[in-house]
This record gives sequence, C-alpha cells and structure tokens, in this order.
Amino acid sequence: MTDEHGKPIMAVKVYAPFQVYFEGEAYSVSAVNGTGPFDILPRHHNFLCMLVPCQLVVEPVSGNQKTIKIHRALMHVRADEVVVFMDV
Repeated sequence: MTDEHGKPIMAVKVYAPFQVYFEGEAYSVSAVNGTGPFDILPRHHNFLCMLVPCQLVVEPVSGNQKTIKIHRALMHVRADEVVVFMDV
C-alpha cells in the first residue's frame, strides 16, 4: 500500500475490548517491548510481541501524531497490517 505520493503505508488498529483508540493508515508505529524501544514501518517482517507499559506512538497518514498510553498489550504485525490489542 502507498499514499498518493507513493510513500509506503500500513493499516493500523489499536483497540481494547470496549474501545478503539486508533484505526487507519499510518507511516509508522513506535512502542516498547521487553527488549526495548522499536519502530514498525511498512514492509516489516511478521512480528508478534507483548508490549510493556509505554507510550505507543502512531504517525498517521492524515492528521496529527497519536500517542496512546499502554499498560499491557499484544502487538501483531503481518503483511503491512499492525494490530495492537490492549488490556490483555
């Protein structure tokens, strides 16, 4: 997937059982797991991890940067799609 300028993008969804915090297209997602801070960019390899308490940062294609406080979450990256399920 690319934006109108040809820059790679990915689909991102950050949600909890009763609330969606972000759903849309983004250029990057930054978070922290047990190993340390990391970034997810388009075309990232498949990836699965537990996030530790941190500030998850989404750089959306449209709109301002979105920062979401994470206590516990599971992140799954597959085929330019990032899913973060919080409060697990």
